Amino acid sequence: MLRAQDKAVVLAGDIGGTKTNLGLFRMGKRRPIPQVIETYSSQKATNLESIVEQFLDKHQVPIRSGCFGIAGPVRNGRCKATNLPWEVSEVRLKRRFKWTRARLMNDLAATGLAVPLLSGREICSLNKQRVTRRENVGLIAPGTGLGIALLIWKDGQYFPLPSEGGHSDFAPKNEAEIALWQYLHHRLGHVSYERVLSGPGLFIIYCWLKYTGQGSEPRWLAKKMNEGDPSRAISGAALVEKDPVCVKALNLFVSRLGAAAGNLALTGLTRGGIYLGGGIAPKILPKLRGEDLFMKAFIDKGRFAGLLVRIPVRVILNDKAALLGAAHCAFEMGK
Repeated sequence: MLRAQDKAVVLAGDIGGTKTNLGLFRMGKRRPIPQVIETYSSQKATNLESIVEQFLDKHQVPIRSGCFGIAGPVRNGRCKATNLPWEVSEVRLKRRFKWTRARLMNDLAATGLAVPLLSGREICSLNKQRVTRRENVGLIAPGTGLGIALLIWKDGQYFPLPSEGGHSDFAPKNEAEIALWQYLHHRLGHVSYERVLSGPGLFIIYCWLKYTGQGSEPRWLAKKMNEGDPSRAISGAALVEKDPVCVKALNLFVSRLGAAAGNLALTGLTRGGIYLGGGIAPKILPKLRGEDLFMKAFIDKGRFAGLLVRIPVRVILNDKAALLGAAHCAFEMGK
């Protein structure tokens, strides 16, 4: 129970293209402990300040400091969100809410800060390799977009290195993927990994399969997609093998996710492991674990397959990991 006289409370935020999570945290023995968490629709809000104001009106406690992970590049305390019409500024947040300390950081960098704090129950292993401490770690997170980041081990601690690697060129590996690339290039111009490895990307893969005559769409599926999230309907149908086109779409998605994760492992030499974050990976865990699609594509790197096979791969099950990392940063700022 939060009280107005509580002093050691920080505000943490995880700002995504679909939803924004805000939470108040106290420091526990080894990591921040959430006291209250609220979720808001990002799409329905005009800016971050309106969401924060709504949250603080409901939870009126003094804020020690605030840190917000946001899906987009942060430079000089400012960010133009990639999948939102928002521009967020540390200066504007401090001025609006009269805070002395506020920080914006990339949402995957925030997730990276949480990785060393996660318990075994918050992680699922995709292979049997043990995590090597004090080595670089990679994070790849498909959700509304595709986040990619590294944790670099230096001077006895991890430093998050954000990136916009999700917008790098999608590299097809076979004739089917070349045809997918051509389909996307004709419609979008530049084809990035995010165009394929995201919630909207899974729907695009499905549409391409249907467009090229690789299956028909049953009425029950069309109805389900029209009523809610099309990508969730596709992945749900695929996991129970209820529709062959959905199965094909999810198989291709998982294979390409494995390939992209392998690329990240090579780029960062992530002997400390690759972690899959975001909202999609936990939801398709049976596909990631139960078949060899992901790990086969992850390892399939020619002469460096022997290196990749020794790298541990984990799925982050805690859907508030970015919020936890932001809270950790907020407490570090207050020291």
